[in-house]
Amino acid sequence: MKRFLISLAAIGLMVAAAQAQQTKTIAVSVPTADHGWTGGIVYHATEEAKALEKRYPGLKVIVKTSPDPAAQANALEDLSTQGIDALVVLPHDPNVLTDPIRKVKSKGTFVTVVDRIADDRSIYDVYVGGDNPGVGARAAEYFKQAMPNGGDIVVIRGLPIPIDKMRVDAFNDVIKGTKINVIDSQFGNWSRDDAFKVMQDFLVKHPKIDAVWCQDDDMAVGVFEAIAQAKRTDIKFVVAGAGSKEMIKRVMDGDPMMPVDVLYSPTMVAVAMEVTAVGLEEKLPVRGDYILKATLVTKENAKDFYIKDSPF
Repeated sequence: MKRFLISLAAIGLMVAAAQAQQTKTIAVSVPTADHGWTGGIVYHATEEAKALEKRYPGLKVIVKTSPDPAAQANALEDLSTQGIDALVVLPHDPNVLTDPIRKVKSKGTFVTVVDRIADDRSIYDVYVGGDNPGVGARAAEYFKQAMPNGGDIVVIRGLPIPIDKMRVDAFNDVIKGTKINVIDSQFGNWSRDDAFKVMQDFLVKHPKIDAVWCQDDDMAVGVFEAIAQAKRTDIKFVVAGAGSKEMIKRVMDGDPMMPVDVLYSPTMVAVAMEVTAVGLEEKLPVRGDYILKATLVTKENAKDFYIKDSPF
């Protein structure tokens, strides 16, 4: 009996050791929720972490937010020291974070980069992002349809980084040869407060504006506030992008000032986590680039993109 009990204890230790070996950890590093879109990123990352841990009992998912590139670099070092099997990272500044991400990958960690891509693409196994040229192209196609006789529009850009240029270049390519004139363009830094100030400036400088393209739904909030305060009635509509709950609802309700939106959803972080977990837990060959379509959200399909519980 004594020998039998010892054998059972030994088996128990072996099972526990095997289970410990099977436990895997995914670290998710994202910016702090400093505006609506990143608020959506943090929300969807947190919700997906809970869903993945429920689906894979041996999986641990750590979500870490950072307020700036330096803090994120430190967070990546700390997470890597803890021992992680995979990293999902949406970098504040992809090129600033290139070396910290490379150090994580050099330890054999599976790396998935979200949204903001670095010049050095050897530092990741998977990339998940939105269709940035598509964001500009879908918006421009709507302008062409809504303004067949042309008109004067203003453009509020995001930040002076590559994805902004991709969007603007695609927009300009689509409206080339039309009578749609971009009479002014400034950076709004994907901030509702900055976009409010830029739109105020546009309204003072230009007595006639037919429509507005701003790349981001957060900025659209500032744009609408500036238009309302100025009591301008010449502006026929605003086209923005991301797929925020507020703007999708306006499209659903048939608001003529917000007839469409272009999807660039923060749910992309959940997609990145899902792909990473599948590769890690189910040993499937998931390496590559996953580009999520820039869908034009209209009154007819808006209900498909409305996420009631999301903060964004």
